[in-house]
Amino acid sequence: MTVITVNTPKGRLSLVERRALAETLTDAMLVPEIGQFAPAARGGFQVHFMEHEPDMMAIGGRALADTGPGLDVMVIDVAVMDGDWRREVRAEVIERVLAAPAEACGLPEPSPAWWVNFRVIDEGSWGSSGGTLSIISLLESGVFTEERAKAVRAAIDG
Repeated sequence: MTVITVNTPKGRLSLVERRALAETLTDAMLVPEIGQFAPAARGGFQVHFMEHEPDMMAIGGRALADTGPGLDVMVIDVAVMDGDWRREVRAEVIERVLAAPAEACGLPEPSPAWWVNFRVIDEGSWGSSGGTLSIISLLESGVFTEERAKAVRAAIDG
């Protein structure tokens, strides 16, 4: 399960772009997380869009309202359940997440002011369905590849 929160200045993304970005961000996480493209697993991913007034976001110590047009700022926060998130897997995810808004917005490359935070939520710290949810129970869902499931179990068992 994954929660992706996209923070942008108000009006930065159109409804069409948000729809495309919801899908491209979900798919950007899907393969690295479960080991394969499995549309049935999309239900375990949420994307939240948070828009902020330009005077409620700042970069370089200056409010966006004071920087003028042209500065394309976006922060994407990715929260994932504990699992096999080695450095190379995180790097792949971050690259895929940064490419997703460029694709959704029809841009050739990500803006340097688009940033990604990748956070791993410790085992036993994710709640759903009225209780605590473990990545281990999700491994039995059938959407994880055998290889990915083994890597997740190894990472959790330490």
